[in-house]
Amino acid sequence: MQFDGLRIGFALTGSHCTLSEITQVIQNLVDQGADVTPIVSYAVESMDTRFGTAAGWNTQIQEITGKIPIHTIPDAEPIGPEKKFDCMVIAPCTGNTLAKLANGITDTPVLMAAKAHLRNQRPLVIAISTNDGLGLNARNIGTLLITKNVYLVPFGQDNPVSKANSLVAHMNKIPETILSACDGKQIQPVLLDYQ
Repeated sequence: MQFDGLRIGFALTGSHCTLSEITQVIQNLVDQGADVTPIVSYAVESMDTRFGTAAGWNTQIQEITGKIPIHTIPDAEPIGPEKKFDCMVIAPCTGNTLAKLANGITDTPVLMAAKAHLRNQRPLVIAISTNDGLGLNARNIGTLLITKNVYLVPFGQDNPVSKANSLVAHMNKIPETILSACDGKQIQPVLLDYQ
């Protein structure tokens, strides 16, 4: 299997509308041999929404990976010194997390995990899901596109008529983006249509 033995940190943030798609991606990675460690933001850990309860998402993630999600900053910090992951993924990556990451802010478990992981010069894969990707967050996407060891999952406008600034990654492309990132390459093309 192409992910045999690959240690992946998989962080989920509060774009709750994409969590069902993301849990399927995690399941596919596990089925292909990846050793996946989940990391959840405060929103995923504690927020009930119309898309599901926090307890339900956390239980599902734990059942898929066989691991309790990392959900505190102190638990995320050792990721760096222990060199826990070959690759780390943030999916979905909200605009809030995106902005903080691009500006060096580390105030959540996901951001601490990313900072700790990047100190080892290992790949960080980001799958954006933000309503302001072509608004205030456009510059943050640009910053991350040129940041060493950061790779973006191909993305596009999911609803240009009703939500012109919204950008969402093609979540089904996470696995191939991981493989490219582990080879030090940004998967191309980065911009993909949703039609």
